[in-house]
Amino acid sequence: MPAPEHLCVELARVPAGAELALDLQLEGVAEGVLVTASVSGPLAGECARCLEPFTASLKVRFQELFVRAGEPEADDPDGADSYRLEVGGLLDLEPALRDAIVLELPLSPRCEDGCQGLCAECGVRLADAEPGHGHEQRGALWEVLKDFQAAEPERDRGQDR
Repeated sequence: MPAPEHLCVELARVPAGAELALDLQLEGVAEGVLVTASVSGPLAGECARCLEPFTASLKVRFQELFVRAGEPEADDPDGADSYRLEVGGLLDLEPALRDAIVLELPLSPRCEDGCQGLCAECGVRLADAEPGHGHEQRGALWEVLKDFQAAEPERDRGQDR
C-alpha cells in the first residue's frame, strides 16, 4: 500500500508514496469491526542534533474499533473517540493508519544513538571533527577575569555564639 501524504512531524516523515507493509486482522464485533494492524515502512528525516539526513524503518502496531452508524459510539457528537464504517459497511483504514503512524514518529530523531551534534562555536559536525576539537575563549570582556581569584569570605565575628 502506498503511504498517504502528510505522514510527518517537523524532523521525521514517511516519504510520500513509499510502500507500507500491512498485516491486518479484522474481527466482527457487536458494535462494528475491530481492526488490529501492524504497519512497517521507511522513515526519513533530519537528525535533531546534527541536522544530517538519515533513513530508518518504522514499525507501528495499533488496534481500533470502527463502529456502525446507529451505535452509541457512532452517535458521539465529537466523533473523536471512534472511527466509523462507511455506508455499505466499507472500511476506510487511512485515517486510523495516519493517526497511528504520526503518533509514533520521533519528535527529536537522531541519525545514530551517540550523535554528538554540532560544535557550538564553528558549527562543524562533531562526528566529522578531528579528535580534541575545541576553540580558545577570546574576547576583551572575559580577558579581565582571566587571572581573577576569589578571596576567602571574612567571617563575621559577632555571630559566633
